[in-house]
Amino acid sequence: MDEPKHFLKDKIVLAYSGGLDTSYCLQYLTKQGYEVYTAQVNTGGFSKLELKNIEEYAYHLGTIYHRNIEATNFYYDNCVKYLIFGNVLRNNIYPLSVSSERIFQAIKIAEYANEIDAIAIAHGSTGAGNDQVRFDVAFQILCPEKRIISPIRDNQYSRKEELNYLHEHGVDILWTKARYSINKGLWGTSVGGEETLTSDEKFPSEAYPASCKERKSKNLQLGFEKGEFISINREKSYTVNNIVKLEQIASQFAIGREFHVGDTLIGIKGRVGVQASSALIIIKAHQLLEKHILTKWQIYWKDQLSNWYGILLHEAQYLDPVMRNIEAFLRDSQVRVSGEVYIKLYPYKFELLGIKSSFDLMKDQRYGETNEDCNASAAKGFIKIFGKQMKMYHSYG
Repeated sequence: MDEPKHFLKDKIVLAYSGGLDTSYCLQYLTKQGYEVYTAQVNTGGFSKLELKNIEEYAYHLGTIYHRNIEATNFYYDNCVKYLIFGNVLRNNIYPLSVSSERIFQAIKIAEYANEIDAIAIAHGSTGAGNDQVRFDVAFQILCPEKRIISPIRDNQYSRKEELNYLHEHGVDILWTKARYSINKGLWGTSVGGEETLTSDEKFPSEAYPASCKERKSKNLQLGFEKGEFISINREKSYTVNNIVKLEQIASQFAIGREFHVGDTLIGIKGRVGVQASSALIIIKAHQLLEKHILTKWQIYWKDQLSNWYGILLHEAQYLDPVMRNIEAFLRDSQVRVSGEVYIKLYPYKFELLGIKSSFDLMKDQRYGETNEDCNASAAKGFIKIFGKQMKMYHSYG
């Protein structure tokens, strides 16, 4: 469908995913008299057929015009690359699958709203989580003159109330499909539902996007060059393609399923299901390679800055200039991080077997047996000097 050549004064852009929340927003805003332009920002995880179905459903619900904005490479180049460089796992579990996407979706939505001179931007965030902050902060910075509309937050609707509203207006969505809120992306999938509102219930297996179909173990060889994931079993491709391919392989083992519990920006606890097979394997493989290649102080300071990078990204601070400073450090730290990592996949888990690299600092060493760089006298002298001050301290009683 061709985009309209003229624009109406009350037109707004809705960040649209095709799920229950944004479907409710589209119907609600249309009924309020707005001319709604929907925009789906694909940061990975959607097939062409899924994007087409989302577009058709948007028109069915009343959008004036729908645009699919492809942003997967943009998201990788400006974010995922640094999450790999930094081995970023929030609470050692969550690879920031969805939280890292939101700012880049917001950037593209803001660009589109500016392009078509919309008076406002709408999103489907609730008033309880972090997404509302991520969207609002980005819009306030990138298009400060535009109003921000958030129907679910403003009306304080639950998912069942959204379903009832849609039903009252002639739109039926099966509860079995709407029971879980699923957010798919390049760096993993998050799943929310009734169980995530509790502290003791677990998801049924079918709530996750991929079930365990492989029962026989599988060996893989992952290649890295200057920190970037360049190959699987020595077959090279662009990193985004490799991430997708590894996800297709590893998700068959249902690897990477976790419950993430964290603190929201507004001070409450949040719980979400995560399945991120590819992300978890890549991060752990890259981290093992770094352990062999980087010095202890490189690893120490990289851990400190990477942790802060993940915290700031998760908490809507991506546009703060300090993030560019940390990225510069992370890029520089990867100059020698090249080599191959050997892994083995099993149902629901994986094993890191080892690495091979020209920059491996363990090469030509026999840890725990002999030290060819210094003799016994040199070792004893070093130990004596190393412990001298502690010895002096304790000698005074």
